[in-house]
Amino acid sequence: MKRIAVINGHPYPGSLCQGLMDAYVEGARSSGAEVRTIELGKLNFNPNLMYGYSKRMELEEDLLAAQDTMKWAEHLVFVYPTWWGTMPAIMKGFFDRTFLPGYSYKTEPNSLLQKKLLGGRTARLIVTMDTPHWYYRWILKQAGHHIMKRSILGFCGIAPVRITEIGPVKTSSESLRQGWLKEAQRLGARLA
Repeated sequence: MKRIAVINGHPYPGSLCQGLMDAYVEGARSSGAEVRTIELGKLNFNPNLMYGYSKRMELEEDLLAAQDTMKWAEHLVFVYPTWWGTMPAIMKGFFDRTFLPGYSYKTEPNSLLQKKLLGGRTARLIVTMDTPHWYYRWILKQAGHHIMKRSILGFCGIAPVRITEIGPVKTSSESLRQGWLKEAQRLGARLA
């Protein structure tokens, strides 16, 4: 049985991302996976790492529970929109507050290298956007994807990271959105 954590990075519960998360979870559970969810818009936490790394901020209960869920999981699924080329602020704040030294990585004394503490996990990004795929790839150089895949998840040892782009959402029809929901459900079922 596969252990999957699905994280919804959209702050609004009525979003397409919520539907995609629900569809993925349904597909995964129907194939026998054990699934836990984290909905960032419902968590109670300060997304601002107020002191940087110079002073420790105590983690709120919701963040401690989220860390436990991500450590438990073998596969992480992040569902979120692309805003200004990357993730929403709440999602960035979630990473700032949870992917801390000692949890997701460990630095070696007198070295710029780190030990990756979340290795052995894989990930999928389900990313919605209004930007056409070709424009995001060739003009914007997929900045948000690189941040997630290399600078955050890869830095902590999570690999491989696969990406599913959904969009453009703004001009999509209801039938196209229903197709995206079915695709999310198939992705969940296929992984489990």
